Amino acid sequence: MAPGTALVPPLMDRCRGTAIRRYGFELPGRAEFVAAARRLTRQQLTQWGVGEDTCDTAALIVSELFTNAVLHTASERVVCELRDSDGRLRVAVKDQGRRPTGPRLRHAGDDEHGRGLQLVDTLSSFWGTRDAADGPGRIVWAEVPC
Repeated sequence: MAPGTALVPPLMDRCRGTAIRRYGFELPGRAEFVAAARRLTRQQLTQWGVGEDTCDTAALIVSELFTNAVLHTASERVVCELRDSDGRLRVAVKDQGRRPTGPRLRHAGDDEHGRGLQLVDTLSSFWGTRDAADGPGRIVWAEVPC
């Protein structure tokens, strides 16, 4: 995926001069790539000059959303996008929407299972989900103030 490809459609036209920075990456939909998603997120946000607290929050959100895509779908690829606009950072993660077949990853236990989206809810200003417009799959997004 080329950096700058938008997962989230624009909600309104932007005024001339409004800066929007976008960065996207695609990784295999396997648990061992969660750390790579965190690393790529942190590297790009650092390059943009985003503050350390926001970098930490965004990396954790990407980690949780990427993990959910791996655990709950049989996606071969997971796409992530960072979008910095108007003092807000939007993180979006898209899976391929395939239902898992065969052996599933083992969950740690009921005490730890299901906390990912609660954490995303706590860390973000807004978050939500929608079906992908370009085929099967789901996009989960979260916004964090910069």
